[in-house]
Amino acid sequence: MSIDLRHRFSPESRFGGFSEADAMVEFYGRIAALVKPTDRVLDYGAGRGAQISEDALPYRRALKTLKGRVAHVEGCDIAPEVLSNPYLDGAKVFDPREPLPYDDASFDLVYSNWVFEHVENPQVVARELLRVVKPGGYICAITPNKWGYIAIASRLAGNRRHVALLKRVQPNRKDFDVFPTRYRLNTPAAVRRSFGKNAEVVTYAVSGDPAYHFDSPVIYRLFQWVHALTPRRLQPILLIFVRKTEE
Repeated sequence: MSIDLRHRFSPESRFGGFSEADAMVEFYGRIAALVKPTDRVLDYGAGRGAQISEDALPYRRALKTLKGRVAHVEGCDIAPEVLSNPYLDGAKVFDPREPLPYDDASFDLVYSNWVFEHVENPQVVARELLRVVKPGGYICAITPNKWGYIAIASRLAGNRRHVALLKRVQPNRKDFDVFPTRYRLNTPAAVRRSFGKNAEVVTYAVSGDPAYHFDSPVIYRLFQWVHALTPRRLQPILLIFVRKTEE
């Protein structure tokens, strides 16, 4: 995002670099409030660490970097690039058709950044994440809201045109960072259905900063108006927080 546009239309961002609508600051700030220095944490779908390394804002990069702030940060992904992720203490490649390669109750907190939209089988994923987190531990995710305009546009485009569309609106995005989208774990009802039997579940939708504006002030401002007029349940980004109940 252009810094000039952010400063122009979100003047509070001149103090710290982020706007009041910044979804990543909201998400990782809440994670920061949950983790302790003694915790073991799992980044589910960690990838190569691009969500940290390619973030232009130092404050957000620091918030996202849990390595060194907790006892251990493990990462797992279906892609082998996770093995070179420098923000992890350990990493494993897993087969989504198989159980996660971790013992029961291995982690105090699991978090997931833009991964739930790719989930094929929500019940299997929820069961595995609940299995590897300790009783009383947390599962946190940020993902597109199925009923927000980002997910609707993606579904209208279809997976065959997904890579081409993202390359147009996000020209710096690498092809190997793009996976088919399913949107089967992207509504409050789907999250409660998948996790709720053995957990306390809280979800809420937020607008975030306009993301697809092509550095145009007119488009940027238009999206700000759209966000302001859109009911909260239809905002484009869904934040998910789950606490596994004590056994």
